[in-house]
Amino acid sequence: MTTDQLRTSLGVIAGQRQAVIAEGPDALTFLQGQLSQDLDALAPGEASWSLVLHPQGKISAWFRITRVSDDRFVLDLDAGWADEVLTRLNRFKLRTKIDLELAPWQSLTIAGPGADDVVVDGVEHDMITSWAGVPVRDVFGPDLTADSVAIDPIDAATLTALRIEAGVPKMGVELDESTIPAAAGIVDQSVSFTKGCYTGQELVARIDSRGSNVPKRLLSILIEGGHVPAAGSDVQVDGDSVGVVTSSAVSGHLGSAVALAYISRKAEVGQQVTIEIDGNVATGEIRDLPLVRG
Repeated sequence: MTTDQLRTSLGVIAGQRQAVIAEGPDALTFLQGQLSQDLDALAPGEASWSLVLHPQGKISAWFRITRVSDDRFVLDLDAGWADEVLTRLNRFKLRTKIDLELAPWQSLTIAGPGADDVVVDGVEHDMITSWAGVPVRDVFGPDLTADSVAIDPIDAATLTALRIEAGVPKMGVELDESTIPAAAGIVDQSVSFTKGCYTGQELVARIDSRGSNVPKRLLSILIEGGHVPAAGSDVQVDGDSVGVVTSSAVSGHLGSAVALAYISRKAEVGQQVTIEIDGNVATGEIRDLPLVRG
């Protein structure tokens, strides 16, 4: 299944996300002081993107947080990063009445038109968003597998292509402890500038006050032909390095290879670039995010 087919058909893939449950009488107060989003502004049942930062202001994790009730929250994030969230939050949990634990759930990601109508038994948590105009639904519950729904499977490369089309960064790929939130382009959807203080706020606020001018930022590249560059490939303009590829795939929707890359501010959207792929030099064009608008 390709990204063009996901615009007309449903597909499913398992194991893409994990969830952390934060629960207790101090849950709201504690998380409000640790996360970048204003949780007081969320009504029960509402969700928003948020960050938990290291004290220096760089990313520990990026996730959606749902306010289930006044004393229960669910954080869902890219698979493999729940331990990072638990370690980081527990480090600051002193004399606080809150329990933080990995949810005992598996996840399914259902993509395509009608994803929100698919019946899944045993769902404990359910989130839907849109990537490049394609509904993408993440459901969580015990014993979920791709066989839990009668839908064709999506392979990881197709989901990566859709994610690149939508310009969505991924933990451990575009985002890690060296990443400044403004460079990844996720501040607007993940940070409140009207709430009180939270850990790591100073760097975020300082960069925002300076117009979010960062040395490099996450952009997309549309590459001529179907040759896919490896992660870490050098991106050049007129022989000078201007960035590094982080994710790449073939977009069935665009009929071309596509990539995400951190590009230095000396290069601009619309410029032609070259990338060496398997000993050959491919040509591409820097595009803004998202590469495909929904």
